[in-house]
Amino acid sequence: MTDDTLQTLDFERIRRALAERVSTRLGEDRVRAWGPLPTPEEAARFRRATQEAAALGYRLGGVFDPRPLLARIRRGERPEGAELVEAAATLERAAELKREILAAGEGELARVAARIGEHALFRRRVAESLDEAGEVKDDATPKLKRIRRSLNPLRERIIRRLEAVMDAHPEAVQERYVTLRRDRYVIPVRAQQQRQIGGIVLAQSDTGATVFMEPASVVPLNNELAQLRLEEEAEVLKVLAELAGLLAGDAELEATLDALAWLDAVRAAALLAEDWELTPAQDGPVGRYHLVGARHPLLDDPVPNDLHLSERTRILLVTGPNMGGKTVLLKTLGLAVLMHQAGLFVAAEAAELGWVRRLEVDIGDEQSLEGGLSTFAAHLKKLDRILDSAAPDALVLVDELGSGTDPEEGAALAQAVILRLLDKGARGIVTTHLTPLKALAGRAAGLENASMGFVLEEFRPTYRLQVGLPGRSYALAVARRLGLDEEVLRAAERFLGEGGARVEELLERLERQQAELETRLAAAERARREAEAVRGELQARLERIDREREALLEAARAEVDRMLEEAHRQIRELRAKARKGGSGKRDALREVMAIRERTKPRTAAGANPLPGLEPGMLVEVPSYRQKGRVVRVEGEETLVQIGQVKIRVPTAELRPRGEGAPRPKQAVVVESGFETELNVRGLTAAEALEAVHDFLAEAVATGNSPVRILHGKGTGVLRREIQNFLRHDRRVERFHDAMPNEGGHGVTVVHLRV
Repeated sequence: MTDDTLQTLDFERIRRALAERVSTRLGEDRVRAWGPLPTPEEAARFRRATQEAAALGYRLGGVFDPRPLLARIRRGERPEGAELVEAAATLERAAELKREILAAGEGELARVAARIGEHALFRRRVAESLDEAGEVKDDATPKLKRIRRSLNPLRERIIRRLEAVMDAHPEAVQERYVTLRRDRYVIPVRAQQQRQIGGIVLAQSDTGATVFMEPASVVPLNNELAQLRLEEEAEVLKVLAELAGLLAGDAELEATLDALAWLDAVRAAALLAEDWELTPAQDGPVGRYHLVGARHPLLDDPVPNDLHLSERTRILLVTGPNMGGKTVLLKTLGLAVLMHQAGLFVAAEAAELGWVRRLEVDIGDEQSLEGGLSTFAAHLKKLDRILDSAAPDALVLVDELGSGTDPEEGAALAQAVILRLLDKGARGIVTTHLTPLKALAGRAAGLENASMGFVLEEFRPTYRLQVGLPGRSYALAVARRLGLDEEVLRAAERFLGEGGARVEELLERLERQQAELETRLAAAERARREAEAVRGELQARLERIDREREALLEAARAEVDRMLEEAHRQIRELRAKARKGGSGKRDALREVMAIRERTKPRTAAGANPLPGLEPGMLVEVPSYRQKGRVVRVEGEETLVQIGQVKIRVPTAELRPRGEGAPRPKQAVVVESGFETELNVRGLTAAEALEAVHDFLAEAVATGNSPVRILHGKGTGVLRREIQNFLRHDRRVERFHDAMPNEGGHGVTVVHLRV
C-alpha cells in the first residue's frame, strides 16, 4: 500500500485515533507509523492480541521512555539520578506487566511479553545506589560513605568556630547567623568593623553596609570541607557513570522497549474497538470481500451498507446523483481493508475479507500540479497503474470513471477499462455518471449494477446501496420538479432519444417498485418494533411488581431486624449475668441459646412445604441468599454445599429449588473447641469453613468478640476462602489481618455483631 493510498483513504486519522489512546511515548511512536502488516498471519496475530487485551484490561501507567536518556549516555553526557530512577521504575513496571500477562495464560500477548527482560542487575544497583528522588545514597560505595560521615562533623566544627568568633566580637557582627557564600561558611560583619575580625571578604550586601567574611581561623576548615565536597562529587559521578553504563549496555533493553511499544499499541487498538464499536473481520479467500452493516468509522451517524465482491460479482458499478454517498462507499470498503490488514477491527456488524496484495485507488479530481497534468491526464496515469497491477488479489476503487473529458469518449474508455479489469480477475467498485455504462452489466460477466438510493419527492439521498439496480441522474426529474418550462423539458426528452427515454422510464418504474417494497418492509419492521414495545411494557410491569414485592419483603425484614435487636438486648443482659459467674451462669447461657434458637430464620409463611431432603437435592438458603446442594441431612441441621463451601444450616430454613443428580457423599472433619482463637491450619478449605461456621456460632452465643482465626500464610488460598466466607456472613461486622507482630496475613481477626 502506498502512502498516497493511505492518505486518500484517511488512514492517517486512524493513526491519530490510536495515538490518543496509548499510554506511553513508546506506544505513540509505534502507532503514528502504523499501517498494513506484511502478512495475513501477522495481522491475525495482532487481532487475537487485541481481543486478549480487551479481556485482560492491563495498563501501562508509569512507563517512562528511556530512549532520549540512552542517546545522551551514548554521546557521553552525564545522566541525572532521577532519570536513572525513572528508567529502573519503567523496567520494574515492564517486569510486573510481563508477570501479569504470563499469569493470564498462553496467547499472543504472552508470546510478546515473554521478550521483556528482567534487567535485574541494573534495577538492583539503582535501588542500592539511589533514593526515590535520584540522589546518590550515602552507602552507595564505601568511599562515599566515609566521605559523608566526615562532612557533617566538619560542618559542625566550622559552625562552632564561627559562633565563637561572633561571641568574641559581638559589636562587629551585623546579625548573628552563619551562611554560605561561594560554597564557604561565612558570617555577616559590619563593613566598618571588619578589621576587628580579620579574614577574607567573600561578598557584601546590596547597600555595602554588610560584608560576608570568612574568618582566618575558619579558612583551613573551609578548605578541608571544599576538598571533601570535590571527593564527594567525584564519587557521585562515578556511581552515576556505573549505572549509566549498565543501562546502555543492557542487551535485553531493546527487546523490552519494543515489546512495551507493541503491547501499548495493542491496548490502544482494543480501546479503539470498544469506543468505535468495531468487530474483528475473518480472513477470507483471495478475492472475496463480504461486509454486513459496513459503515465509515470516521463519519458521524453513518448509514450502514452491505457489500459483497466475489467471483460472481467482481466489479460493482455504482451510479446515482452527486452527493449520494458513492465516494463514501468507496472509502468505506478501502478503509475496512486497510484496517483489517493492519490488524485492526473494522466498522461492520460482520466481515470476511480476502488478503489484498495491491490496493489501487483513484478518488478525487485534484490537479496534478507537480507533473503539470490536467485532471483527466492525472486520471489516465492512475488508470494505467491500476490496469498494470490488476489481478485477482488486487482491489480497485475508482471514482467517476470516464469523467473529465468528452462523455462519449469517456464512456468508451471506461467500458474498455472495466472489461480489462474483469479480464484480469480484479475486484473493485467503480462509480460513474455515464449512462452507456449501465447497459454494460447485462453483457459482461462479473459486472453488476448498483445505485445509491434517492427520494425524489423529498430531494434527499438515502445513502443506501441498492445492488442490481442502476441509478439515475434525476436531471430532468429535478428540473420538472423545480418548474422548468414543460416545452423545454419535452424537447430535452426528444433529444435524449426514444431509447434513452424508455431506459429512464424503466429505471423510474423499478425504483418505484423498490421504494414500495422498502415501504412494506418498513411497515413490517414498525409492527415488529411495536410488538417489542408491548413485550417491553409487560416486562416493565413484571419488574415493577418484583420491586413492590421486594419493598414489602424489605419492610418485613426491617420488622424482623427490630425484633432481633430486642432479642440481642435481652442476650446482652443475660451475658452480663453469665459473666458474673455463680450458679446463674449456666442458666443464663441456656437462655441465650434459647433466644438464639427463637430468632433463627424460619421458612416464610406461605412458602411451598419442603419435600423429603436427599443428598444432591438443590435448595435455596435464605439466610445466605444463595443456592446450594444438600450434602448430608443431620436431623434439625443439614450440611449444604454453596459453591466450594460446605456449611450447616437449620433444616427448616431450606427451600426447594428443584431436583439434581445426587453427588457422592463427603465427610468433613472439623476440629474445634471454643476459645477466642480457632486454628484451621492443615484443613482443606471446606473443612476450615465448616469449622469457622460453628466457631462463629458459639462465639456469638457467648458474646465473644473479637475472635482470631489462624489459617497460616502458605499459598493464601485458605485465607482468601475464609475471608470471602466472612464477607457474606451476617454475623460478621468486620474483619482484618492481624498486626505483623501478631501473625500478620496468617491470622484473621473477626469482629462479630454481639
